[in-house]
Amino acid sequence: MGKVVYIFGNDISTDAIYPGRYMATVLPTETPQFCFADYTELNQKLNSKEYPEGSVLIGGNNFGCGSSREQAASTILGHGIVVIAKDYARIFLQNAINLGLNLITCPDIEAELGDEIELKGDKVVNKTKGKEFRTVPLPAARMAIVEAGGLVAYTRKKVIAKYAK
Repeated sequence: MGKVVYIFGNDISTDAIYPGRYMATVLPTETPQFCFADYTELNQKLNSKEYPEGSVLIGGNNFGCGSSREQAASTILGHGIVVIAKDYARIFLQNAINLGLNLITCPDIEAELGDEIELKGDKVVNKTKGKEFRTVPLPAARMAIVEAGGLVAYTRKKVIAKYAK
């Protein structure tokens, strides 16, 4: 999958992910430039593509707490990075699902910067440490939305299937 490029603590708010001062920018094609804008080094490395798609961010508990801004999910989605956290704030998790961002919930995750991480079914494998951690899977209905590319794509697919008969 990818290497761990950043580790956050608990209670990372949507304002830390996508600062409120950028709320005038809402297009998913434009929001990624402001991803973690106040974490200057992280933001610069994301924008310069120093961290390739599949790079891993590790979060603690309550990742995405705070406001309900969906841009916090779209800004991460725009970089193709993977977020593995112990758990997520409810609204952030639902916004991510609606946009097709697959967040990995792994309550016991242990990782350090540079560790090589791989997803294997219902486990996160830290290949560097030789350890496996169980994930908490999304319910099937929510995973279907993520796999379709988000709620709009999922709904479109369902409507087309219904009327194509």
